Amino acid sequence: MYYPRLRGLREDHDLVQKEVAAYLNIDQRTYSNYETGKREIPTHHIVALAKFYKVSTDYILGLK
Repeated sequence: MYYPRLRGLREDHDLVQKEVAAYLNIDQRTYSNYETGKREIPTHHIVALAKFYKVSTDYILGLK
């Protein structure tokens, strides 16, 4: 499950959903749905967030 990692990374960096959504160029509600698991996150957003947070995609996906 990746969505708890998304929230944890965001909170660890003292960001709000709106800031991360702006980075991804998406609506805040869409990003909120990623964090709650109501919507699958596209691969390109996982890659972008891994670069943004300087972590691996495996970490975001909960594989590490």
